[in-house]
Amino acid sequence: MILLYNICQLILLPILALPLILVILCVPKYRMRSLHRLGWGIKGKSAKNKKQKTIWIHALSVGEVTSALPLVAGLRKELPDAELVFSASSKEGAKIAQKLLHDKIDHFLPFPFDFLPVIHRVLHVVQPDLFILVETDFWPNILSTLQRKGIPTLLVNGRISVKSIRSYQRLRFFFKPLFASFQTLSMQTEADRQNLLQMGLPEDKVKTLGNLKLDTALYSANTRKQPLSFTLPEHSLLLVAGSTHEGEEAIILQSYKELKTQFPACYLVIAPRDVTCGAAIQTLAAGMDIEANRRSQINAGGRDLFILDSIGELNSVYSHAHVAFVGGSLVPKGGHNPIEPAIFSIPVLFGHHMEDFSEIAEELLQTGGGIMVRNQSELTAELEKFFRNPQLLQTYGAAAKICILAKQGVIQRHIHLVKEML
Repeated sequence: MILLYNICQLILLPILALPLILVILCVPKYRMRSLHRLGWGIKGKSAKNKKQKTIWIHALSVGEVTSALPLVAGLRKELPDAELVFSASSKEGAKIAQKLLHDKIDHFLPFPFDFLPVIHRVLHVVQPDLFILVETDFWPNILSTLQRKGIPTLLVNGRISVKSIRSYQRLRFFFKPLFASFQTLSMQTEADRQNLLQMGLPEDKVKTLGNLKLDTALYSANTRKQPLSFTLPEHSLLLVAGSTHEGEEAIILQSYKELKTQFPACYLVIAPRDVTCGAAIQTLAAGMDIEANRRSQINAGGRDLFILDSIGELNSVYSHAHVAFVGGSLVPKGGHNPIEPAIFSIPVLFGHHMEDFSEIAEELLQTGGGIMVRNQSELTAELEKFFRNPQLLQTYGAAAKICILAKQGVIQRHIHLVKEML
């Protein structure tokens, strides 16, 4: 598989090289980052840390970076002498990582291009004793090279849906060697573990250590009313709809418009999963006579709605919410993370498409911290119950937080595993 992969690279590289070079040279935002991704100008172990262990943590983009936050904080606390290196593939992920982890990471670097000469150069400079991959972003050359060099690799927060495993099975010749190259794969749930075992991996290689975000409360600020970098109009009820997708915003806005007539002091913040959708949501809202501002344009909410089309601010907004809706769930997108609002003692509503977070969604339902809705009328009805009864908000919010706290201990399990692997 590796041989075929590199042959394809050799065939395609001469064809793509010139256009890529032109893009890198002509677009300033790609210029320096691309040089770094080719292995130039990156920093290795400092002289004082030559004898210390180096742990390289890699995350694909913003979502994976935020998943890694409690793990990085735990590693820094439990292994204070280790040299921590962090990389992200996307520019947005790199920005968030440097913003949130600047006091915990020794070196940041863009993830190298998966060309063998580049990989060898970067590994020579970084000299990792352990490579940790967060959730996804599997690249054959770096994983196979780490394996050949005897550098242990660990997948954390692994998540394999039924849909994904079908794709992996169809391309088994490619994906099985990738997964097999890891020394250990730590999955979020037992269902994820069982799905991955279908690839024929040894059972002792695949573990269920839980979702890293369950321990967010232990390693990051989770107090109510975190500072906001913008202002909202005066309100007494705040609904935050996080990580919404196309098709959900219209449902949420219609519910909100109906509720606003009964509860004029309520206010809505929508944070679309794709931040480029802010203008479209603003137009949609205007068609419903809902006045909205966008975070990308102004640091103040509109009369009725604030569209949070920015990266890295949703968590702090959740801390001010009275009730939250988690998106990607009224449309078939697998749902998004309900842990983030739940840890702030907030009732969590979501649709019936929570396949990617099925275990925690089910536990929130069972413990009374979450509610599933299937359409706009159900969403409106459930929100109306909460808006009419402040005690209900407190009861469901407390249950949501208790549900999350009861599942903590994930980071300590991972730290124990990391110490064994070093």
